[in-house]
Amino acid sequence: MTKQIIQIDPKSSLPKYRQIINSVLLGIERKTLKKGDKVPSINQICADYGLSRDTVMLAFSELKTKKILHSQPGKGYYILTTEIQPEENIFVLFDELNTFKEDLYNSLLLNLKGKANVDIYFHHFNYKVFKNLINDSIGNFTSYVIMPATFENSNILISKIPRERVFILDRLKPDLKIYPAVYQDFENDFYEALTEGYELLKKYRKLIFVNQGAKEPQERVKGFERFCIQHNINYQVVKSAEGLRPELYEAYFFTSDRDMVEMVKKAKEYKFKLGKKFGIVSFNDTMLKEVVAGGITTISTDFTEMGKTLADMVLTRNTSQVRNPAKLIVRHSL
Repeated sequence: MTKQIIQIDPKSSLPKYRQIINSVLLGIERKTLKKGDKVPSINQICADYGLSRDTVMLAFSELKTKKILHSQPGKGYYILTTEIQPEENIFVLFDELNTFKEDLYNSLLLNLKGKANVDIYFHHFNYKVFKNLINDSIGNFTSYVIMPATFENSNILISKIPRERVFILDRLKPDLKIYPAVYQDFENDFYEALTEGYELLKKYRKLIFVNQGAKEPQERVKGFERFCIQHNINYQVVKSAEGLRPELYEAYFFTSDRDMVEMVKKAKEYKFKLGKKFGIVSFNDTMLKEVVAGGITTISTDFTEMGKTLADMVLTRNTSQVRNPAKLIVRHSL
């Protein structure tokens, strides 16, 4: 009887306690569980699936808190009601965790205002991990928030999920334009930030964009080249700062914080004064960049705003595609 009601997939990445909760909710939705029905005991579920008592207790405690289950001492657990509001369970798949993604995630949670459960995962730019996490999640969530990174043909995989449940985050790739999204316009964000900072940039004889490629959006290169050609500025795009010898009246743009810090150290070694005759600009603002070397100029989207917009989109089932705002934050280094 236990396995007719509680379904546990040992290969799934979804936590076991969440699978127990989902099984009970699915039983109510399909009317195989009715008000007053007894559910399998904690001991039965532990024995049948080899789970710890704490895991099952965690699931039952949440179901009791939601007033879906009630317990009768010495008798077991029973369905208290079948009149439950659909629960919003959100699958969030980020590429990686860093300071600004943490700001995005915290903003998402804050603006959901306790109206949804969120399970977060990371694919670390590994397609196999990306594929397995999505395949394992199908059918277990009411909404899917996905950062597709630079993976090709990700639409084939994502199309397995009901279209109305998918929300694309960060990159609006051509093969995913059928989905609602909160995205960065990497080409125009860079171009518009450079245009805004033109009066500061025109004193430099050369602009160097250090773009490692791989996981970084290539659209930024287009925005950079468009600006430099339009203003007849000498420029260079390189994949690595290794071996570069900085010279006066050059300004560097870094996608990698490690490369940025190395260049700050080189500038100090050569006694170049940042913002005077030597410039540094970094992408994605963090609190640390406010203080490093007196303040690093950044080009950054507003990750807090991104989380807020995403939360509203999920809760209202908004199907728009929203460009998240970005800006040039001028500090000492430019």
